[in-house]
Amino acid sequence: MSDPVGSVLVVGASAAGVTTAETLRKRGYDGEITLVGDEAGLPYDRPPLSKQVLAGTWAPDRVALRDEEKLRGLGTLLLGRRATGLDLSARKVQLADGAVLGYDALVIATGVTPRELPGTALAGVHRLRTLDDALALRAALLDQPKVVVVGAGFLGAEVAASARMMGLDVTLVDPLPFPMLRQFGERIGDLIAGLHRDHGTGVRCGTGVARFLEDAGRVVGVELTDGSVLDADLVAVAVGSTPATGWLAGSGLSLRDGVDCDDHCRAAPGVYAAGDVASWRHSLFGVRLRLEHRMNATEQGMAVAAAITGDARPFAPVPYFWTDQYDARIQAYGIFPDGATVQVLDGDPAERKFVAAYVQHGIVVGVLGWNNPRRLREARQLVADRAVALVARSAP
Repeated sequence: MSDPVGSVLVVGASAAGVTTAETLRKRGYDGEITLVGDEAGLPYDRPPLSKQVLAGTWAPDRVALRDEEKLRGLGTLLLGRRATGLDLSARKVQLADGAVLGYDALVIATGVTPRELPGTALAGVHRLRTLDDALALRAALLDQPKVVVVGAGFLGAEVAASARMMGLDVTLVDPLPFPMLRQFGERIGDLIAGLHRDHGTGVRCGTGVARFLEDAGRVVGVELTDGSVLDADLVAVAVGSTPATGWLAGSGLSLRDGVDCDDHCRAAPGVYAAGDVASWRHSLFGVRLRLEHRMNATEQGMAVAAAITGDARPFAPVPYFWTDQYDARIQAYGIFPDGATVQVLDGDPAERKFVAAYVQHGIVVGVLGWNNPRRLREARQLVADRAVALVARSAP
């Protein structure tokens, strides 16, 4: 290891930030580490919030990333403290309570914040970003409400599935023509729509929200842009997120879509970014990526720790992510660009057990598995090798 920096300040105490601090210690860094998080509780894992926690199959304490003793063993832990500004030249971060923290190396791992829709400041309208959000939403679902989920991406589709599996009347709404269209394209989106319908969830894709209906400050329905009205006792809004970079405005960092980094996750001298907030050029695919995936947060935190300790290498993993909905586990490796051709490698989409490749310019750039983890792991190598597509089977 090269001569270490004197102090590392990590802003953001979720998976990327905690992983960075842990990896620094594992690599032999013995300098000062300060980990700042804006939530008062101990850091926790987010993917189970929309699945196991919402369904009640996991107790809230099961999502903790580490216990308090292990976290405090990493360095100084400042929870419930929000960063409000960065002075690059002075190497200082301002907190909302007036404190100023210096650093030799700064890691930005502040994640994302949910997008809002107008007119949602009503009782009965929920968002799902934090553990407290998940617990509040679960408590409300236990009252057996009629549910409308607005937004059919990863989060919205998972919330709809969890609520439906609790036996509730659920309708999933999205202005795009298919669920998860941005993530996987039309053909897989159509299969996901069928999965929801087969489990009794209403799917209203291709129409957006015109307004939320209320009575005495509580939501009672959702009027759609096609003029129809859905009765609702509870609305879950999951319309995407934006990088949490507001505190960096005026800092001099480039913030086009998150924190712009080079291929070593470096945003400026002594400044790095990791996790959902980081945008970097991926050398394998030759494109700039910003990934809101749990595995990427871990891998990028490890890469940033390596760079800080003098072992910087281009960060170019094969991205991995997954979603669990009803009895389906959909897993994916790589990227899934608009216009990619979908080709079935194994299995049968009609039986909901298959592996498909996404091909762009004749090269396999992504593979997706639906209830077929073993064959998907084998297909991952096609992405890593930038394999030329020779598949001729029809798409699902």
